[in-house]
Amino acid sequence: MKRRSFAFALLLSITLGGCWEKQAAEPPSPHRMTAEDIGRYCGMNLFEHPGPKGQIFAASLIEPVWFSSVRDTIAFTMLPDEPKDIQAIYVSDMGKAPSWDKPGADNWVEARKALFVIGSRAKGGMGGDEAVPFSDRAAAEKFVGENGGRIVTFDQVPRNYVLSSDGAKESTSADDGDARRPPNE
Repeated sequence: MKRRSFAFALLLSITLGGCWEKQAAEPPSPHRMTAEDIGRYCGMNLFEHPGPKGQIFAASLIEPVWFSSVRDTIAFTMLPDEPKDIQAIYVSDMGKAPSWDKPGADNWVEARKALFVIGSRAKGGMGGDEAVPFSDRAAAEKFVGENGGRIVTFDQVPRNYVLSSDGAKESTSADDGDARRPPNE
């Protein structure tokens, strides 16, 4: 009887351990954007800027990091001094946004699953070139038809497009290299 109880207890702990590990691996859900949210790099309220926004969750940080533009959001993932224990990256789904000036407080898409329009005429929160996110290809294609640009995935957004302050339009070519690769590799 003791052997059977021991085996049952061992099986139960293995099963429950697997459940807890699965729960721990679940990424945090996006937060609703509020008037209190401040952009990481500009230090300004997110509502003061038009265009899509972003939020990143890192295991080493208590709260999400907010961004006034999607370009800044992607830059965070590339900069060497920023945390690398990223759990989730959310960006405004502009296909579901009420307008460019009001990108929405709840319409988030996981950035690694989104499509981005780069090289368009649309300007981001701080007046720079923007990577405009969509969860739906048809919405992205419609945006390209109206504003120009091209559609890429998260991993295809060129490093120079994100980190360059001038000449970013020229940095949208497909031969610009892997966006996640450090510049000296």
